Amino acid sequence: MAFTYASSAERANALASEVIAASGKAFAIKADSTDAAAVQQAIRAAVEHFGGLDILVNNAGVLAWGSTEELTLEQLDHTLAVNVRSVFVASQEAAKHMVDGGRIINIGSTNAERIPVAGGAVYAMSKSALVGLAKGMARDLGPRSITVNNVQPGPVDTEMNPADGDGAEYLKSLMALDRYGKAEEIAGFVVYWAGPEAGYITGASLTIDGGFSA
Repeated sequence: MAFTYASSAERANALASEVIAASGKAFAIKADSTDAAAVQQAIRAAVEHFGGLDILVNNAGVLAWGSTEELTLEQLDHTLAVNVRSVFVASQEAAKHMVDGGRIINIGSTNAERIPVAGGAVYAMSKSALVGLAKGMARDLGPRSITVNNVQPGPVDTEMNPADGDGAEYLKSLMALDRYGKAEEIAGFVVYWAGPEAGYITGASLTIDGGFSA
């Protein structure tokens, strides 16, 4: 697999080494998702390194949180550049190299469906855009049997949003399951969607959020 990183070369190289040590193949590429040329070059570098492209997972994301009156245009532009524009750029470039029957999988958010508190308008808008993008791209790439789908996680225990962090208990109170999700639970569904069993699913957005949007 090839994956991109923006700044943490040490951690990226450590991950690549871990995959290789487990008899896998890994290639870390530095690319700022707000830089369209860098994103395109990263796709090309991956294709050159591995000799082709089967699957693209768009996983970059930022969170701009604040009231409509307070958020700046710079925050809006940065959010859309990372959460929407980079997804389109990467998918467009990937489609030029991808084998027929390939997979494009976007990591969206349950907030495309539900924002239970104030402050998430721009973030929700950016993730909702992926819903429409997946539907449109599914039509465009369907003749090549390339599927395009969104995974929409709810609160997941990560460094950015830890299960014991500020506000975590309130978020858990909004869910049907009284816990945060695990990264491996999200990854497991990405693996399913990347596999042959999911070949008839395209243009879909599946929410994995412990009942946050129920």
